[in-house]
Amino acid sequence: MLDMEEYKLHREKIAKNMQDKSVLVLFAGPKAEFKCAPNKNFYYATGIKESDDICFIVKTKNSVKAQLLISEYDEFKAKWVGRGLNKDEAHQISGIDDIDYISSFNRRISMFIEEGYLIYFDFCEQELDDLTQSYEHALASKIKGKYPYVRIENGRKFLKTARTIKTPNEIEEIKKAIHATNEGIKALMKNAKAGLYEYQLESYFDAKIKYYGADGYAFDTIAASGANACCLHYSENKDIMNDGDMILFDLGSTNNHYCADISRTFPVNGKFTPRQKEVYNIVLNGQKLMFDTIKPGLTTRQLNDVLIKYFQTELKRIGLISNDSEVSKYYFHGVSHHLGLDCHDLCDYTPLQAGSVISNEPGLYIPQWNIGVRIEDDVLVTEDGCINLSSEIIKTVEDIEKFMNE
Repeated sequence: MLDMEEYKLHREKIAKNMQDKSVLVLFAGPKAEFKCAPNKNFYYATGIKESDDICFIVKTKNSVKAQLLISEYDEFKAKWVGRGLNKDEAHQISGIDDIDYISSFNRRISMFIEEGYLIYFDFCEQELDDLTQSYEHALASKIKGKYPYVRIENGRKFLKTARTIKTPNEIEEIKKAIHATNEGIKALMKNAKAGLYEYQLESYFDAKIKYYGADGYAFDTIAASGANACCLHYSENKDIMNDGDMILFDLGSTNNHYCADISRTFPVNGKFTPRQKEVYNIVLNGQKLMFDTIKPGLTTRQLNDVLIKYFQTELKRIGLISNDSEVSKYYFHGVSHHLGLDCHDLCDYTPLQAGSVISNEPGLYIPQWNIGVRIEDDVLVTEDGCINLSSEIIKTVEDIEKFMNE
């Protein structure tokens, strides 16, 4: 359960590598006229879903404490987007005792500066020639201009480390998102037929995940039929599905902002052709190989190297390629990424550790055969291997055909 104890734990994980006598400042986001999602790092530390609040994580030699600044009641805002949280409600969610209003920000940040605290901001990565500045960069420049002696550093590294390893409660949230996604996928398989537009079939997923309590989408759904599936991030979803084609869906719902990320490929008419079945099973067996390979200590790049060697053998066997280098024509992405509050989650790009949640998503894209296949599941890395968190979602040729034709 995501409760105040969970968010206290998150703050302790963040603060673990912060220096003593330091403060990390997290902004939920700019004040908005309409409701919008909060910054994911702010949400991770507080559980607060408002978009204009501020959190201080304060580390001293003997303690980790937090301060939360929320908006005062605004009658105009209440009429447009709701009244917002009061102090007691914010405490019940976050577990933070020291709660004040946003108007106290300048006083509080000045106190940290005057007392010699090291100040961390959550700076996003920016290119040197990027002329735009994030709010954090602009604020840091302003503070440095007035207090040139103040120490300001990037706290993003602490957030990456904290979010890399999921708690049991976070894993449960991902599983809830996966469950709703599964219900949506079943609706897609049951309603697929030639003559529908890709977006028309996609709409069945949208309705079903909302029925099962999803609070959003992990990303924009990919609904790619026929040769469209050979474009990795196809996003038009506007073509008519043809009899004899397959359709590739890459999709995911969210639960309390935690993401599912699933890919399934199935025949529009419910029956694989021999060639489709052959390619599909090569991908499926590649995914099984990844499940057998994933374990702590390996990097996602090493996993990808194992998959590429497998594809080299299999694509030669079916006569699609004659030398190893040609694999990149038909497989050109990574097999895994971290998953959590973001589909491509904030993380340390170090060897895998138990508690990480990653994707397992091999694919083959063969435009001359009008075939694109990707099969993706969400995986918990364990001490001695991994667990498929999305094992409830069917994916064998036999199971798909049976389900679609019942």
